[in-house]
Amino acid sequence: MIAYLKGRLLEKQPPVMVLEVNGVGYELEAPMTTFYDLPDNGVETMLHVHMVVREDAQKLYGFTRRPQRELFRSLLKVSGVGPRVALAILSSLSAEEFLSCMASEDVDRLTHVPGIGRKTAQRLLVEMRDRVLTETDATTLRAAQPETQGPTPVQDAVSALIALGYRPPQASRAVSEVGREAEGSEEIIKQALKLLSGRAA
Repeated sequence: MIAYLKGRLLEKQPPVMVLEVNGVGYELEAPMTTFYDLPDNGVETMLHVHMVVREDAQKLYGFTRRPQRELFRSLLKVSGVGPRVALAILSSLSAEEFLSCMASEDVDRLTHVPGIGRKTAQRLLVEMRDRVLTETDATTLRAAQPETQGPTPVQDAVSALIALGYRPPQASRAVSEVGREAEGSEEIIKQALKLLSGRAA
């Protein structure tokens, strides 16, 4: 299995690029979020790689950031989501934005991704929410974003509840139930704590 490739970028025509490594040109597909990070043609770069082997083809998928690849792999485990749909999701949403969709159960936003219908969006929420919204994954996904792009109030609230000792699924569900009426992470946390305290009673 290929973990990464380091070489000279020869060609980039989304969704395909060619990377020359020791005289061999590797063709890789990638989401637009990866293409935005790529250097100019002729410059050396490193890509984290996921390889898919089928009876009729062997395909490589490249990512400039490791968390992008891990999220891609998680998406492939969802029923009805193949590499093409996973690339569409990562092209339309950053890792942080996808995490926010999971936390707020934003089906409508997911349906704006090409190839994602309402049923698939609902399946993504069910199968991905608890898998993605763990303390480790939340930290990893935030690390995939530029430092100038801070976490959303929703994610701040989820992280705060986890720090207080609530399990990630409990925290994400409580925050999603608060809804969007609450403004700012502090108000979201207060209302989510009321919900969680009521359940404990």
